Amino acid sequence: MSGLWLAIDSATDLASVAVGTPPLARGAAFVQGARQHAAQILALIDQVLAPTGVRPKELGGIALGDGPGSFTGLRIGWAAAKGLAQEAGLSLRTVPSLMAAAAGAARLLGAVPIAACFDALRGQVYGAVYIVRLDVIETLLPPTLATIDELAARAPVRPRAVVGDGATHYAAEVQRWSGAAPVPLEELVPPAVSILALLDRKGAAGAITDPATAEPVYGRPAEAQAKWEARHGRPLPHPSRRGS
Repeated sequence: MSGLWLAIDSATDLASVAVGTPPLARGAAFVQGARQHAAQILALIDQVLAPTGVRPKELGGIALGDGPGSFTGLRIGWAAAKGLAQEAGLSLRTVPSLMAAAAGAARLLGAVPIAACFDALRGQVYGAVYIVRLDVIETLLPPTLATIDELAARAPVRPRAVVGDGATHYAAEVQRWSGAAPVPLEELVPPAVSILALLDRKGAAGAITDPATAEPVYGRPAEAQAKWEARHGRPLPHPSRRGS
């Protein structure tokens, strides 16, 4: 993969941006707090691009964490990426945000089972289990919405570590599952750095063929959507669908 790529992940309270030639990052920045995403995401992009002297239209492409995670956070990150891609004519690729989180821990632990969990509220998490190898990513449990105990029952192996804000929020359950304390995202490399590292690995990245209609994996409908669908008894119409 040639040229500099921009990577963005905004699936959790920790929004991060990185730039580099995959698999290596040349610069990265992040902001903590979901309320800061909208105000800071473009500033983070400018912050990492400025030292390179590269303008957006000169990038090789943009890589995105595609969730699951925060509905609002993902929309903000994706809107920024789509806007830049459309303006500069760039290609877009995606990496699961949970996989990027697990890859951060794999830098320290190596090719062992690692679970990533993001807080989904209501006693649940968005969780997955991976083995991050140098050339391929093994997905042992794909992203799913569940409680920690339900993840433990579904996972084919016991993870060596569990990372993410969902892990820290349910620390006792995680300790019972993995036998180790949960790992906060803040203790690892920013997820956007891991996204760059994963772009060329088998089983990691996917391509976006139609940016106009592409959406991240939210994991569950937004609260407003769920209420609308409950009230009307049918799915919320999508603007990209004809006749909606």
